[in-house]
Amino acid sequence: METILKTKPEPSFAFRWIILVVISLAMFGNYYIYDSISPLADLLVKQLKFTDANIGLLQGIYSVPNILMVLIGGVIIDKFGTRISTFVFTTLCLLGAAITASFNDITMMAIGRLVFGLGAESMIVAITTVIGRWFKGKQLSFAFGLNLTLARLGSFAALNSPSWASVFYDTYKYPLLIALGAGVISLAMAVIYWGMDSYAEKNYSLRPVPKQDEIRFSQIFSFSKSYWFVVLLCVTFYSGIFPFQTFAVKFFMDTHGTTRELGGFLSSTLTLSAMILTPLFGLLADYIGKRSLLMMIGSLLLVPVYLLMAYTQVSLYVPMAMMGLAFSLIPAVMWPSVAIIVDEAKLGTAYGLMTMIQNIGLAGFNFLIGWANDYSSGYTMGMWIFSSLGFFGLLFAYLLRKSEMSPTGHGLEKGIEKEVVEQQ
Repeated sequence: METILKTKPEPSFAFRWIILVVISLAMFGNYYIYDSISPLADLLVKQLKFTDANIGLLQGIYSVPNILMVLIGGVIIDKFGTRISTFVFTTLCLLGAAITASFNDITMMAIGRLVFGLGAESMIVAITTVIGRWFKGKQLSFAFGLNLTLARLGSFAALNSPSWASVFYDTYKYPLLIALGAGVISLAMAVIYWGMDSYAEKNYSLRPVPKQDEIRFSQIFSFSKSYWFVVLLCVTFYSGIFPFQTFAVKFFMDTHGTTRELGGFLSSTLTLSAMILTPLFGLLADYIGKRSLLMMIGSLLLVPVYLLMAYTQVSLYVPMAMMGLAFSLIPAVMWPSVAIIVDEAKLGTAYGLMTMIQNIGLAGFNFLIGWANDYSSGYTMGMWIFSSLGFFGLLFAYLLRKSEMSPTGHGLEKGIEKEVVEQQ
């Protein structure tokens, strides 16, 4: 009797996008925990007698383990797969949030933030790798953009928690417990992703994912010049954004006389604009290409915004809107660019290395800005540091464009429209 072989169907459009939503909600909890410190800064100063250097430590120590861990985590992802990796890293996030919420001294709270950071950035690398593999090719930038939009709901919720959770802001403790709840949501989504990915492996015809037979750190030296320009842009860009947000609410209150609620909302406008615009900029990049040029435009927007806030009485919404545009445009183009430049088998390692170097900047500049604020008894010195980072980001984006316009370019400047014309 003749055996009829049934071919498994391709994963449906709906299934792919449900997976994207699930892993994005996992990142929602991650982002919430990260941004839960900024709205508490003044309470930590008043109730626990913390200094700005202490606040910078709580935020900066998050990045310290990732100077090495995300590179190791990226290789682990390539070696053992995204399901196990995402679950383990998300569990560390929850543990870190629990430690931070359980103590009131700077040492133990910093240890909690360190444990959270140990898992958080590697978790982001794992989820970024998931997107790069499920959405390789068309709609890649849009998928990244939608992922960031849903994830940044966590940041938006955390920064606006003084408004929607104002009843809990009599003490620093309760907002940290809310952050712990966000960590529970994150772990639940990681479990759901594991189940969906396992189901897909058994029931759908999936494109095979290349895996490394052995862990080889030497491969990091094989990445191209364009990749390294993206990495340098990444570290300067995020070092100007996130350390600013660490002190933003306190800065708005001290320098411009806002309430905590308004300061939190102003800081969250970065997240709000990114939630709306990042997917749209992703679609734009998919269609027209010109990715390095778009990154140049985003970097240029950042150069003047900090000095406007430090030296002028212009409405704070103006520089925050400019920063929001940059915060929407650059990540929408930058992260998927790595998936275009780097071979798929090395994607986890590439994202891990990029995030490792990003975290060197985040740790260093959180510490530096905290010290600068205490040393100068104000914020002007820190604002000049941030502005200089915008200039260097513009330089690296220009060098990337120069590299990609050469014969050795990887196609970052090509979009769907150009590809269609070339095929005709």
